[in-house]
Amino acid sequence: MSSLEVIEHETGPDPVASIIVLHGLGADGSDFESFVDALQLQSIGPVRYLFPNAPQIPVTINGGYVMRAWYDILGTDLSRREDEAGLRQSRSAIDTLIARERERGIPAQRIVLAGFSQGCALTLMTGLRHPERLAGLVGLSGYLPLAALTAAERHTANADVPIFLAHGTDDPVIPLARATASRDALVALGHPVEWHTYPMPHSVCMEEVADLNRWLLSVLSR
Repeated sequence: MSSLEVIEHETGPDPVASIIVLHGLGADGSDFESFVDALQLQSIGPVRYLFPNAPQIPVTINGGYVMRAWYDILGTDLSRREDEAGLRQSRSAIDTLIARERERGIPAQRIVLAGFSQGCALTLMTGLRHPERLAGLVGLSGYLPLAALTAAERHTANADVPIFLAHGTDDPVIPLARATASRDALVALGHPVEWHTYPMPHSVCMEEVADLNRWLLSVLSR
């Protein structure tokens, strides 16, 4: 996975920040294109949004059906059996995407990495290990992957990176308990986490978008 297909939107010429949004299992980059209109970040200047497409791979939990996925899902117990090789391969692809943004003139500290579900897991996997300080990490309806390895593998550059985590109280896909355990693990490692829950299933709601908008303005105005 040396390169990814990426949908791009710029809210104006010469963007001053980039937001990379990683979709969930079976979706694609277009899934969160509505963020361009939903988020109101004009006060910080033009923003470049990037919506990469995950590769098409067979997914074990879905009977080997081929779909877009950042890594394989081996079973319902997301913490006991994880596709470590797939996670690391996708992490490398996202690191390459971040490096490309830097080459295009956006400093690492002006890049936000965000994701939903599988995209949340990959956001935390990549962002915490990235060797340059990012602006922030956004995890929606997801969890911390390879949790037992995080303390040893995380990079000091992002020891204090702001993290926005949000989850639905009625999520049937990734139980709230898994998300709160991920939050607690990050807090125990000293990461500044802003935590939100909403009365929703495995989805996104407008109140969540409003809270995320406020948080993005704060981390990108520094």
